[in-house]
Amino acid sequence: MTKFVMVKPYAKRKKNTKEVKKLDELFSEYIRRRAIKVIGGCERCGLQKYDILKDNGEVYPAWKQLQTSHIIGRTTHKVRWDEDNAFGLCAGCHMYLEHHPIAHEKFAREMLGDKLDLLVARSTAKGKVDKGAIKLYLQYRLKEVENVET
Repeated sequence: MTKFVMVKPYAKRKKNTKEVKKLDELFSEYIRRRAIKVIGGCERCGLQKYDILKDNGEVYPAWKQLQTSHIIGRTTHKVRWDEDNAFGLCAGCHMYLEHHPIAHEKFAREMLGDKLDLLVARSTAKGKVDKGAIKLYLQYRLKEVENVET
């Protein structure tokens, strides 16, 4: 007589989720601070963002009022943390571009020009990303932007 054993379906293991989350946080802060430094607000519509003084005396910084928008989705780790792959946008522009892919591509082409083709090529390159090197680079770039703001 044959015994049948119930086997759980294979579940994907999430590797380095803390590391990825930390890189996402660093990257997002860098992109949004860069937008404030370069444009003063949204990189698409130019809507200016300013620090807001809350009733409790805390300051809500301008960069936190922006969102990070990726050209090539975050599932593509090759360019997930590539500074050419993201822009700091207001919520309205981010939502609009997410729902209008042709406008999204046009915006990316206007902003990057021929660099967009290089970004696409990098997204399909073989090999793995070095998350440690990316973390060091983002920390360095973030310090550069922070130093300019103050």
